[in-house]
Amino acid sequence: MAATRVLGNLSAETAAFFLCDMQERFRPAIKFFPEILQIGQRLVEASKILDIPLIVTEQYPKGLGSTVAELDISSAKVVVPKTKFSMLVPEVEDVLKAMPGVRSVVLFGIEAHVCVQQTALDLLARGMEVHVIADATSSRSQMDRVYAFDRLRQAGAVITTSESTLLQLVADKNHPKFKEIQGLIKVSAPDSGLVPKM
Repeated sequence: MAATRVLGNLSAETAAFFLCDMQERFRPAIKFFPEILQIGQRLVEASKILDIPLIVTEQYPKGLGSTVAELDISSAKVVVPKTKFSMLVPEVEDVLKAMPGVRSVVLFGIEAHVCVQQTALDLLARGMEVHVIADATSSRSQMDRVYAFDRLRQAGAVITTSESTLLQLVADKNHPKFKEIQGLIKVSAPDSGLVPKM
């Protein structure tokens, strides 16, 4: 049986943003945390500008703390505490069921090789198209991060960048929200260790 080719087209009308476990206790341990946080801020703001549903989880917040204060998640459809690695816990499943038009998930956060990876695999198994934002996703180990991206690409996820994703979502310079999105990406994304220094 031939694998289905994923085109990776995105539309704001059929997308949801999943923010995975960007919590305070992870801050000192995650490679490039300040850089992925900066990009996470752009994505959260873009979800508001484009009116794309934002779903947030927090891994064992009693021990690991809440989502970092720099991320304004006040507009999230739901903020769900969890112990399961995948974001697809019953509360998130219920939100997805209430949004039957969602076909694509823009996924970012930590850790790439654990919660992000398991979430992506679970979403792919449900027939969703998954876009993992590489410059907004990391792990404690760069090796784990890189191999998670490789595994997810092989599984059928689209591994992409924040700027590419945001421009794809507006699709046209004449989009009514283009200027606001352009403002978010005017400054290039910071180096987060994905490309070797030239």
